[in-house]
Amino acid sequence: MSAPLPDASLDQIFLTARTFNAWQDKEVTDEQLRRIYDLAKMAPTSANASPMRVRFIKSKDAKERLKPFLSEGNLEKTMAAPVTAIVATDFAFYEKLPKLFPHADARSWFVGNDPLVQATGFRNSSLQGAYLILAARALGLDCGPMSGYDQPGLDAEFFAGTQIRSNFLINLGYGDAGRGLHPRNPRLDFDEAAAIL
Repeated sequence: MSAPLPDASLDQIFLTARTFNAWQDKEVTDEQLRRIYDLAKMAPTSANASPMRVRFIKSKDAKERLKPFLSEGNLEKTMAAPVTAIVATDFAFYEKLPKLFPHADARSWFVGNDPLVQATGFRNSSLQGAYLILAARALGLDCGPMSGYDQPGLDAEFFAGTQIRSNFLINLGYGDAGRGLHPRNPRLDFDEAAAIL
């Protein structure tokens, strides 16, 4: 892992990649979604906890189930996207730790410690959602992450009877640069946001 990625790869993942609001009428296959997940799952999480759970909303029926919970500003673009990923957190993630972290009793670190469960679950599912975006971009797809939706309603619809709660949504597909793509917003410069100590 000593060789930097070529500039074209950095462009695709970071520098020229954009958040899309309009989508081409082009399918995203189940195989692509599996590959995205299989890449994202390999990135690090605390104690390999891997609390992210994903529901890839692709079928017409699933989209109809999602539709009532979207904010007005996110409705049209989400219904037009080939796929919407519900990135969620399983707050019972520690039950999988005997498999995921077998060299220590990591499950015992979390049982009965709800503040640690909440912080670890949310932090690491957020990380994994970001990894999912980077994996999708690396495989040639565009993304439109968003958080404008009725979280309690969506969770009741898709995660009833579980300890899984949604974190955010990501529209996935092939972006249409000719519609709804604004000029890139500025970012903070290094000295505004970072320091070397």
